[in-house]
Amino acid sequence: MKKIIISLVLGIIVSILFMVNSVEASSNKVSLDSIEFQVQINSDGSMDVTEIWDVTIDEKSTLYKTFKKDKEKYSKITNIKVSEIIDDYEKPLEEENLWSYHLEEGKYFAGTNEDKEFEIAWGTKDYGMTDYKISYQVEDAITQYDDCAELYWQFLGEEFGLKVDYIMGTIFLPSYAQDNEDIKVWGHTENMDGFIYVEDTNKIKFFVDFFRPGRYVEVRTLFPTEMITSAKRTKNQQRLNQVIKEETVWANEANEKRERKERIQKMIIIIINVVAIIFSIFGIRSIIKNSKKMKQTRKMEQTKKITPSQKMQYYREIPSEDSTPAEAVRITLKNQLRGLNQSKHIGRIFSATLLDLNLKKVIKFEVINKIVTIKILQDNPKELIGAEEIEIFEFLKKACEKHNGEITVKELQKHIKKSKSEVLILSGKIDTITQNVLYQKQLEDKKSKEQKMKINTNFCVMIFILIFLIPIIIAFIKEYAIYPIGMIILAIVVGIQMIMYYKMSHRIDILTQKGVDEKEKWEGLKNYMQDFSMLDKREVPEIVIWEKFLVYATAFGIANKVLEQLKTVYPNINEQFDINHYGYMYLMLNTDFSSSFSQAISSSMSSAYSSATGGGGGFSGGGGGRTEVLVEAVLDSLLINKR
Repeated sequence: MKKIIISLVLGIIVSILFMVNSVEASSNKVSLDSIEFQVQINSDGSMDVTEIWDVTIDEKSTLYKTFKKDKEKYSKITNIKVSEIIDDYEKPLEEENLWSYHLEEGKYFAGTNEDKEFEIAWGTKDYGMTDYKISYQVEDAITQYDDCAELYWQFLGEEFGLKVDYIMGTIFLPSYAQDNEDIKVWGHTENMDGFIYVEDTNKIKFFVDFFRPGRYVEVRTLFPTEMITSAKRTKNQQRLNQVIKEETVWANEANEKRERKERIQKMIIIIINVVAIIFSIFGIRSIIKNSKKMKQTRKMEQTKKITPSQKMQYYREIPSEDSTPAEAVRITLKNQLRGLNQSKHIGRIFSATLLDLNLKKVIKFEVINKIVTIKILQDNPKELIGAEEIEIFEFLKKACEKHNGEITVKELQKHIKKSKSEVLILSGKIDTITQNVLYQKQLEDKKSKEQKMKINTNFCVMIFILIFLIPIIIAFIKEYAIYPIGMIILAIVVGIQMIMYYKMSHRIDILTQKGVDEKEKWEGLKNYMQDFSMLDKREVPEIVIWEKFLVYATAFGIANKVLEQLKTVYPNINEQFDINHYGYMYLMLNTDFSSSFSQAISSSMSSAYSSATGGGGGFSGGGGGRTEVLVEAVLDSLLINKR
């Protein structure tokens, strides 16, 4: 058991680390791993720019880059080319003259978009990793002053809609300066995760990490004015000291922000570690408390896993003559917490109950010209039938009132489809009534069920904390390059608690000893009905008994298989029944009643139970499911052997 716990905890931690690395995964059709800028400043004040985009494509899309029109920054953009780089070979894209929101693969557009901004856009392929190369010339990008020349350029703006993991750039000046000190450089970006420096007397390098949409990347450089020989944008004024003063103020503000960010980082890591440790302490106390409980309960006979008093593969009688089809189905459910609120259960129970009502002479089946009709024989049969059967009878009676006291199967189907809310109410009533009946018969223990639901709720809380909350917190902290050990400790504690809640849940039986014994009998009868043709014929009961058996076979969804075996064991079975004396037995043997009726009702119930049209109905599988269903799915997925 220790090895299992260690393996599970390690698996949980690995899952957390994996989720942390995946939590920031973009939902975009395209993601940018990197952008490399190669810039050549020309002596006439223009600038040649080449951008290489390292792209991962999940779905065909259109990439674009927008340049805000600003006469103070540049006059126009020309010489645009776009190509795809395939194995170091450049494949030029074909130019489109008209702007379009979506562009086909292999085509690009360069011009004014619908927002009156200049845009370069191109269509991507369907899937894969590739590089795109964009080249263009920015005219009048340099302003020439008396004491310096200035480039102040935004390489990515706030309107850029993709995240980029890594940005790098190289800027070449028109000629060499006498000294690196003659070149001044500054970089601006919102999160300050960048670095810029003068690499040589004619070369500038800059880098930015973790670019996100809504931010910007811009570079400002001052270099000797004599490098520009024929600029169109000139100003007869001194600029150098003014820019240095301005950038010094911004640099001081940035340094203060960095210091403040570092202080916040320290506070965050302290707070999170303290909170995580506090919760870990409470978690450890809970683990110790639950461990003691589990040790104590092992010594108590009544808390051990309840097993049948007698194991039986087959049972040849109805375990309880007063049990309704709904009770038989509920007690044999693998998970009693789920209940009967599923279309397959309700449909089968509805069908089987009608068969049972026919046996009790509350209703009657008739066949006229191959059309199956249901007639009401008694108006108030409450003393003859179970509480949930009364609800089904009232539903049927209401449907028959519109058809003069009788209704065909097809008319009943239509009525069910039109009565979505009534069907859902009926389903809930059947589930609640059946549960209360099992409590009254002491087949289910109410306190044990409530305890198990509470434990499973705690289990779900642990899942939420471990799978969602902790990874989100760690991902948030990761933005500050912090990985708090306190959260890892908390994850381990929560993981151990999960295991304990799992074990505690599976040691609690909802069924009592009486209930477990009766469930064993129902399972034995179900097995017998499915396999009786393979057994000694002397062990097969009188054929008339099968009329009652088929009620429960219908409830369990095995009626068709039982009928096929009956025909095999009794080749002349059709001669022994007629419609007048053996109503539904005759129908099931001589028509497709079992499949057409039972399956049709189940289908109709399912349609009413989960309407997808927006016109009302039960909740579908979209979004969160019921707590109990989620718990069972998660519990079943854990690699721990049930006791």
